[in-house]
Amino acid sequence: MTAAASSSSNPVIVIPAGEHGKIRLFQLEMRPEQLAFLRDEPGALPQIFGIDALDMTQVDLFDVADLEDLGLRGYLSEGGGIAAQDLAPDHDMLDSMTGPAMVLRSRAFAGHETRLTPSEQIKLVATYAEAAAEWSAMPVTSDSAKPQTPVSKTPPRQARAEARRLGFIFFIVVMSLFILILAALFL
Repeated sequence: MTAAASSSSNPVIVIPAGEHGKIRLFQLEMRPEQLAFLRDEPGALPQIFGIDALDMTQVDLFDVADLEDLGLRGYLSEGGGIAAQDLAPDHDMLDSMTGPAMVLRSRAFAGHETRLTPSEQIKLVATYAEAAAEWSAMPVTSDSAKPQTPVSKTPPRQARAEARRLGFIFFIVVMSLFILILAALFL
């Protein structure tokens, strides 16, 4: 976690190429209708960040009051995957935050280096790291997990030749039966 220093003008925020697992929390100084416009109007949010595009599925815009009992800390830990111990130093700040806010995940930039120049209405409050998944598994030793030898596939030209040959044989058999049935009827 790194908290942003407050200043009169917003600094440029550089998102490095390939960044993943970071969540940035912003305080938005705007009216509810402006928040709704940012959420609903394609291209509005990238514009106030001074960029061309942003994956809006990786952005959450909300009023902190709408989180009700969950609160901002609960939202970040349960919904954002941030470890509770990473939020602990900002406990008081997060509990006192009110009004419109935005959570912006690194995935919103599709791995590209991006330079954000937020408008004066947007203040970076903190940057957190998503908790990494910790897991382990026993090695799979069943026969189905072992590498399989590839089955050789008949080349298309050869497959077509075999199909024509079988089709011709089938045609000869059907026509021979037809001729035998006709001969039996007329004799």
